[in-house]
Amino acid sequence: MRTFFAFFIAALSLVAANFKLYLKDGGYQIVKEYRVEGDRIKYYSVERSDWEEMPAALVDLKRTETEAAAKKATLDRQAKEISEEDAAAQELMKEIMKIPRDPGVYMLENDQLRIFKLADASVHTNKGRSVLKAISPVPLVSGKAALEVNGDHSENILKENRPEFYLQLSSQNSFAIVKLTPHNGVRIVERITVEPVVKEVAEERDSVPIFTKQLTESGLYKIWPQEPLARGDYAVFEYKEGKLDVRIWDFRIQ
Repeated sequence: MRTFFAFFIAALSLVAANFKLYLKDGGYQIVKEYRVEGDRIKYYSVERSDWEEMPAALVDLKRTETEAAAKKATLDRQAKEISEEDAAAQELMKEIMKIPRDPGVYMLENDQLRIFKLADASVHTNKGRSVLKAISPVPLVSGKAALEVNGDHSENILKENRPEFYLQLSSQNSFAIVKLTPHNGVRIVERITVEPVVKEVAEERDSVPIFTKQLTESGLYKIWPQEPLARGDYAVFEYKEGKLDVRIWDFRIQ
């Protein structure tokens, strides 16, 4: 990528070296450079690749100089923008290289990698609780249930109220940041209703509006809340809608 930008900037410089030497009769010569020598204008013709000259009285120097200056300013601005884009692309690549490709959730804190563990979760129905196994769909049982994370609070304490997470998906799943609801020693991630016979699943969760940026085609995303998060427990939530196939990484804003 750096080679491409360097080539492009060089091409811009080459184009900038050629400009129009305007004549008072409305015509012009494409020149590489020119100089005034008394009552004559000496110029290097791009068309004929040679030095030529003409009477200075035939040349519209004011128009020539004004347009050449404007063109140079435009090309300088474009070159600066390209250089800045190149620098940003290089910084993004350095950032991506710091994140593992194993499915999971990560943060960079003071340029140090923080790895989040999958939360211990369970599904609570009227028949009791069943532990949610990692990378395993929740059993479809007719009726109402709650997807819960164990414990009153998360051990993953964050002081930044707009944390930036890196999420490497395990497959082409959906994802969100959700607010967890404390309830009798657990935190509810979502409430589930499974319709009998047809086994259709309805899921209710308190999702937080987020910004997302896809960093790689392999499913690495950067996600962060649109607004500061209030104090409390949350989770990065990877799921397949209607399939109860979920992964949960909890955290606490404190």
